Amino acid sequence: MQIKKHIPNIITLLNLFCGCIALVFVAEKDFEMAFFFVCLGIFLDFFDGFFARLFKVSGPLGLQLDSLADMVTSGVVPGFVMFWMLKQVQDPSSFNTILPYLGFIITLGSCYRLANFNIDTRQTDSFIGLPTPANTLFIISLPLVIKYSNSLVVFDILTNQWFLLAITLFSAYILNAEIPLFSLKIKDFTFKKNALQIVFLILCVLLLVFFQYLGIPLVIITYILLSVINNKFLKKKIV
Repeated sequence: MQIKKHIPNIITLLNLFCGCIALVFVAEKDFEMAFFFVCLGIFLDFFDGFFARLFKVSGPLGLQLDSLADMVTSGVVPGFVMFWMLKQVQDPSSFNTILPYLGFIITLGSCYRLANFNIDTRQTDSFIGLPTPANTLFIISLPLVIKYSNSLVVFDILTNQWFLLAITLFSAYILNAEIPLFSLKIKDFTFKKNALQIVFLILCVLLLVFFQYLGIPLVIITYILLSVINNKFLKKKIV
């Protein structure tokens, strides 16, 4: 068997490896390094599919490996991040000592989405519900927003345990919501067919330049809102 046939699966396993390392850094509350390895894992997650198509070696094994790797990098990691965030802000004198563990609702929602994605034939060219990598970037950016933001309002909001719980529940919902989200794939080189993608990419650059880490969750929120507006404008329905 040729070595090139194993390259996509090796890349997938490297994604899993990055997720494992990210978990270690989350446990050590080094969210910068955790963020780096999550981003690296997501980057590898994109390229395993690219090389699978390039070498024409896609198959059921690659699909299962991809979901299992994503379950760690884009499932366990964000749940663990939210666990730590809730643990840091919980009131130890109150009854809600189990509150931090509710952060793993994100992990449960991610698991369900990944399993459903494997059997959902509607999501070949676009997404229904927020993809797990995008959700992970949203969640793992929050500790960095708290650390580097100069806004007391942002700090107060993101250190409120009930707001974090609301984010947790919304995250699990939006992962599995029956909401079509537009694909970021560029279909051709005409503006007309790619107007939405181009507008979104411009907004991404502006948000990241002006807001740094805060720009990451804003980008994800913008993606969802643009998709909802686009669906309403086109009256897009799920078949």
